[in-house]
Amino acid sequence: MSDPTPVFDDLREESDQLDLLVGELSEDRWALATPAPRWTIAHQIAHLHWTDQAALLAVTDQDGFQEAVKRALAAPDSFVDEAAEEGARLAPAELLARWREGRTALDRALRAAPSGTRFPWFGPPMSAASMATGRLMETWAHGQDVADALGVVRAPTDRLRHVVRIGVRARDFAFGVRGLPVPDEEFRIEVTAPSGEVWAHGPSGARQRVTGSALDFCLLVTQRAHRADLALTAVGPDADRWLDIAQAFAGPPGTGRPPKEGTE
Repeated sequence: MSDPTPVFDDLREESDQLDLLVGELSEDRWALATPAPRWTIAHQIAHLHWTDQAALLAVTDQDGFQEAVKRALAAPDSFVDEAAEEGARLAPAELLARWREGRTALDRALRAAPSGTRFPWFGPPMSAASMATGRLMETWAHGQDVADALGVVRAPTDRLRHVVRIGVRARDFAFGVRGLPVPDEEFRIEVTAPSGEVWAHGPSGARQRVTGSALDFCLLVTQRAHRADLALTAVGPDADRWLDIAQAFAGPPGTGRPPKEGTE
């Protein structure tokens, strides 16, 4: 089994990068609207804190986690927004402190988890490494919302490899959650990392392919940008269809982002 430490380190670094964006914000700027409807910067951080707490329960208190699942199932269409709203009502300094404490506790718990252990989640059970990868994907995606609200352009890093991997692995889910037939054949995905390395997934001889930058692929699968605004190329009808519906997150299909004016 490979050493999961690098993904734990990457999650910590991704969280620290987002912390640099929000750590010194004045109280009024926490109320800035983000691209997510009705969500401010405070909602984004509150959501990350809530999900970190859920992950911590899954790793350290599985009975407590099952209670959280029951509450979520009682309000499947609203529990995410309700949790974000509750956290967003806190004073920004309190919310920031809770987020910092929660993610530090989760980092310790993931690193201490016995090798090979799988933990319950809202979807299939996950290893500590998979849990960290999912948290990194969410942290990066919601961090993009915060950056957009602040008008900040973030320099992409090779931590995006984790988001790319989730996006690729979620291909069949994206089709299935929309009631569409899952393609029989594998795709070849080749994306260029910020470092210039090419990350490849799928058989080299696959007839259907997706190519482009890793950043654009991650913006697509986290639905932080519309396909029309990204430089991604698909070869083959199923690969082309996938780029219209791709999602790296569990749950129902998201609405995504509208195209920028003049790009559709």
